[in-house]
Amino acid sequence: MSRPGRPRPRVRGRRTAAAVALAAAAWVLVLSVAAAVDDFPRGLLLLVCGALVAAGAWQGVLRRGWGRVAGLAVAGVALTGGVVVLADSGYRRTVLLLGLGAVVWYAAARSAFRPDVELPAAERPRRPVVVVNPRSGDGRAARTGLVAAARERGIAVVELRPGEDLAALVRGAVEAGADAVGMAGGDGSQAVVAAVAAEAGLPYACIPSGTRNHFALDLGVDRTDVVGALDALVDGGERVVDLAEVNGRVFVNNVSLGVYAEAVQDGGYRAAKVRTLLATVPEALAARGGAQDLRWTTPGGRTMQGAAVVLVGNGQYRLAGAAGAGTRPAVDQGLLGVTVVDPPGSRERRGRRPVRQWAAPEFRVEATQPVAAGIDGEAAVLAPPVTFRARPAALRVRIAAHHPGASPSAIEPVGALAALRALARIAAGGDPRQLPPRVTPAVGQRDAAV
Repeated sequence: MSRPGRPRPRVRGRRTAAAVALAAAAWVLVLSVAAAVDDFPRGLLLLVCGALVAAGAWQGVLRRGWGRVAGLAVAGVALTGGVVVLADSGYRRTVLLLGLGAVVWYAAARSAFRPDVELPAAERPRRPVVVVNPRSGDGRAARTGLVAAARERGIAVVELRPGEDLAALVRGAVEAGADAVGMAGGDGSQAVVAAVAAEAGLPYACIPSGTRNHFALDLGVDRTDVVGALDALVDGGERVVDLAEVNGRVFVNNVSLGVYAEAVQDGGYRAAKVRTLLATVPEALAARGGAQDLRWTTPGGRTMQGAAVVLVGNGQYRLAGAAGAGTRPAVDQGLLGVTVVDPPGSRERRGRRPVRQWAAPEFRVEATQPVAAGIDGEAAVLAPPVTFRARPAALRVRIAAHHPGASPSAIEPVGALAALRALARIAAGGDPRQLPPRVTPAVGQRDAAV
């Protein structure tokens, strides 16, 4: 039985899907090699075709966005080319069988890696309240009929009006008897309501009616199902996650310092996502140069100065180009995720890697003047020293039973070998989650290249 507040993967059908994916991969390999051996050297063309089809399908499993499209396109072109070039009936049939194996491989692996978890059952709130920001997401709450849907579910609605203090509004609802609170708005508003809910010890629900809804994604809330997210306050499951704070201010996603944070002060940069951080930095550096005033300490205890970006997350972000990039595999490890990007030329000058990541329960940045920051995508200026702290297991989160309940990167692995090992582990009944190792504060800082 799972520990209260801890999700566990849904296993129904997952083991079968992993086993089918492995069998399909073996089928493609054996068929390709057998054809190459039986009709050498002409069969090598079929081996090359099979390799391209398999590689393209596998990239479709391991990547998202254009990377996935490109991988599947390579597989399709290779399959079509194989049918055309190897036109005799025997080889055409073999090529089509290879294609069928790749399709089964792709579909089964995607099913095995779906980010679905089972959350412990939670008692239905008697007086749930949802706060709605009608301006968030360009009026997304109104477009989806969120207010009427909430009232149909017996959820009281409080509308945030211009100039009102959101924290005071939520505290007022709690004092009036609310026993669960939800927020329909952007990530900045989510942090405020989450902090109040944690302070009161009440369950909280994230309703994704903002523009980007990064916190919702990493919690496992379906961002396309705004109205359905309200079911979290009716019959949802519950998990316990971390919060983080910077100079006493709670954040749910991340805080950026340096030139990227300065760029966030400009409206044109607000749409930049974590996964595009490394692409955005050079443009910001060209306009502003490095932030040489920032001083921070490495996991090994060395004090360093100057950084293009210091990104501190409520949990560690996956920044590689794999599936789930830009999301956090876990938000319940009790650690901050620290990413430092050095200014151009610093690698040659200082002999160190330009991008590093590690995890720690606390992190501190010194400076001689106020520091520009982006806190959950909102511009701010912080007085030095800038002190970050993790708040482990601070927030009880309710999530609708029909939503995933886990981040896209919680189960999706990075790299082909890791994916094959993960499929084998799932097929054997093991835990499919790709969680970072739990560490103690004494040895809690890990330094890794991106």
